[in-house]
Amino acid sequence: QVQLVESGGGLVQPGGSLRLSCAASGFTLDYYAIGWFRQAPGKEREGVSCISNVGSTYYADSVKGRFTISRDNAKNTVYLEMNSLKPEDTAVYYCAAVRFWSNWWNKNEYDYWGQGTQVTVSS
Repeated sequence: QVQLVESGGGLVQPGGSLRLSCAASGFTLDYYAIGWFRQAPGKEREGVSCISNVGSTYYADSVKGRFTISRDNAKNTVYLEMNSLKPEDTAVYYCAAVRFWSNWWNKNEYDYWGQGTQVTVSS
């Protein structure tokens, strides 16, 4: 019943752009913070960005100035606009939701997770 579904991933060349979407069903996102995480092969899942229930935004240093997170509560959806993509951005990207949290980058605090969408940046 409670579900998050990511979409928008794909294969792009370095310098290209992608827009990821995270759609919620079974609950509304109004009171939740939504985080984007990514995991490359052989690496731990790491925080990329987060938007709070009141619209405050947070970014990992590695993506600041290139990625933009936003939310549309009417559509129950959160977006991640990714620009100037680099090969090191290649990973499976996940969205996650949490009602009560302390540190946005801590994956262990999140309650709900999507299935992930693959982003590959390669020439």
